[in-house]
Amino acid sequence: MPDVHALVNEFVIKLRKRKIEGSKATAKQTAELLRSVISQQRIPHINQAEALIDAVRGVGEQMIAANPVELAVGNILRRVLHIIREEDLALATAAIGGLNLSAESDDDDDVDRDDRPVLSAAAVAAAARSTLRPPSLQTLLEDAPNSAAVPRTSSSGGDSEGKSKSADKTSRSWKLKHNVIEAVNELIQDIATCHEQIAEQAVEHIHQNEVILTLGNSRTVMEFLCAAKEKKRSFRVCVAEGAPRYQGHVLAKELVSRGLQTTVITDSAVFAMISRMNMVVVGAHAVMANGGVIAPVGLNMVALAAKRHAVPFVVLAGIHKLCPLYPHNPEVLLNELKSPSDLLDFGEFSDCMDFGSGAGSHPLHVVNPAFDYVPPKLVNLFITDTGGHNPSYMYRLITDYYSADDLVLQRKPAS
Repeated sequence: MPDVHALVNEFVIKLRKRKIEGSKATAKQTAELLRSVISQQRIPHINQAEALIDAVRGVGEQMIAANPVELAVGNILRRVLHIIREEDLALATAAIGGLNLSAESDDDDDVDRDDRPVLSAAAVAAAARSTLRPPSLQTLLEDAPNSAAVPRTSSSGGDSEGKSKSADKTSRSWKLKHNVIEAVNELIQDIATCHEQIAEQAVEHIHQNEVILTLGNSRTVMEFLCAAKEKKRSFRVCVAEGAPRYQGHVLAKELVSRGLQTTVITDSAVFAMISRMNMVVVGAHAVMANGGVIAPVGLNMVALAAKRHAVPFVVLAGIHKLCPLYPHNPEVLLNELKSPSDLLDFGEFSDCMDFGSGAGSHPLHVVNPAFDYVPPKLVNLFITDTGGHNPSYMYRLITDYYSADDLVLQRKPAS
């Protein structure tokens, strides 16, 4: 089995050098790495969930620092932390339910009552408070037989009980890791099939003889449009080229090869053409907690044009792109600058740059941002792998997939 530290260092280097393209690939590899961390992590008999959370959080901080713009890393990290907490809570509920906590009726015999290990009200309250934090459930369960009136017959019986406790600790430790790994496997499967799950909803939103506008190159959008085509829907697609990288050209070629009627326009022609469109369908880099969208550069212009002409603006995004943070949070880095070579050839402008002056400043500056921020008021509908949602519903999804304790991942420095 490969060393988990070597795997983490390799993945961090890939993130830092931007060798992983796309949020889906990043999310999938992040989940797979965290699964390896959990499987190789040795956890104590007590505070097992906290030990797993600390191990996952420590690795996650390194990955987030390597590429803060790729919010999918933090999203998956928070999802895994939420899974650990949920599985620990499920085991706690099952264990407490296994103990005889039911109230004794007045008709029960005193002998039967004495033979049953009943937890006190204080112990039950402690269990309710400690399902996610110390004191742990294991400590509660270890103390439960001592607080109950259970007679001991001999020293050999005590030794047998001690062995049973040890075996029970090992069993609970194994079960927590097993359940968490199974849940992470399901998460990886959901990430891998998110395109197909979103595409299955295409026939509900794309109708006959419509004209759909999109920008850039998104595989989710491509699968969505092609799925509607396979359902015998006849429609046309208008693709804005997505300068300066012209990813729209790549999408247009793929759509034509799969039999869709496609028109390519320049980004500057969007406002002139938007009145002829029935719908705008685009992908996203991330979806924020307020329903805002971090998307490829140029999409804010498209959203404003769609709003002006009352054209529905639909965003396709897998749940792994849902970020529980707000755009104003200090740990959210909304943008990064790409290479100036996407905009111009250095040789064409070399005569404009006076390198011999030594002043340290040049008359020509090139700014090439990678992303736009689209506010929620410009978005009409989100289509995710769990269905369609309004921007105002995003906070409900966040409560389902993330824990409030994991929103801020950076540890506070010791005072």
